[in-house]
Amino acid sequence: MLNAPTGSGKTFALGVPMMLADKLKGDYKKGLKVLWITPLKALSVDISNALQEAADELETGWRVERRSGDISSAKKAAQLKNSPDCLVTTPESLHIMLARKGYATFFKYLDAVVVDEWHELLSSKRGVQVELGLSRLKAIKPNLKIWGISATIGNMPDAIDVLMGDERTRANTAIVTSSIKKKLQIKTLLPTQMEDMPWAGHLGVRLLKKVLPIIEQNSSTLIFTNTRSQAEIWYQKLIDEFPDLAGRIALHHGSLGKEVREWVESALHKGSLKAVVSTSSLDLGVDFRPVSAVIQIGSPKGIARFLQRAGRSGHSPEATSKIYFLPTNSLEIIESSALQRAIENDYIESRIPVVRAFDVLVQYLV
Repeated sequence: MLNAPTGSGKTFALGVPMMLADKLKGDYKKGLKVLWITPLKALSVDISNALQEAADELETGWRVERRSGDISSAKKAAQLKNSPDCLVTTPESLHIMLARKGYATFFKYLDAVVVDEWHELLSSKRGVQVELGLSRLKAIKPNLKIWGISATIGNMPDAIDVLMGDERTRANTAIVTSSIKKKLQIKTLLPTQMEDMPWAGHLGVRLLKKVLPIIEQNSSTLIFTNTRSQAEIWYQKLIDEFPDLAGRIALHHGSLGKEVREWVESALHKGSLKAVVSTSSLDLGVDFRPVSAVIQIGSPKGIARFLQRAGRSGHSPEATSKIYFLPTNSLEIIESSALQRAIENDYIESRIPVVRAFDVLVQYLV
């Protein structure tokens, strides 16, 4: 298990040694060697691009490709006939591959599996999908190496036990923890008069005018909401209130088309957008270097998620991550204070593994 802050180079810390180890063997075999599992499509794009760039720079000859719902059927069929060296995929796509006839042949040269952002998968049924997938892969390749990656996890022993599965694998487990302390700047946006703050509500548009100065002062800003409808409302309200932002601000969530999402992600990488209003579709692991500030609209519903979203800004070890908490009601001002106190004391909530997910098991068996 690799545990280090956001932006500290976890992807390269695992990916590069795997490439070099294969190159130094001197007996290159054509086939899939590394399976990289991620919870988000946007993250899979980012990881595959980063790994392919590293492979090209090191002249390893490796091909890194993606496999998810965004990839065409023709491309997927081509991957089965001529597999890449590293495949970045999702838990769902892994199960589809395991359901194919002759799947064992596709994985016969597999050397390692990396599960990225394991804390996010651990407490959901998608984590159970990963567990079942790993159990099948270990049956094909008994000496399979398994790596988990996480920046924010409170119950590390439980996370390792669930990921490794059997006693033999657990007995050969190591935890690599970074000593880097990520610099973090948190500020709560408050109304001019406290009487203006409602006791209930979840939109937070009363503080809309507090957001524009932040957007203007920073090269690029990510604005996180908790729901798609809230993201769309904030996107429209920002354009209505500040027409000059039209063309310089974008919207990102899972219901948008593949082309739109990829355009927004590309524009963020290039630094051509002043702001993007997003749901959790961009809050895990994605490296947008131009982003210098993050705004969280309302409660993030967890300390780990708040830290993950903060880490989208200042995405490098020496940089400071900057996040603004915009409360949508008076009680969330108190929550902001509790969040900051928890972070100061290095407290992160535990992720409880899902047990007895018989529906996932039955689907897997069928």
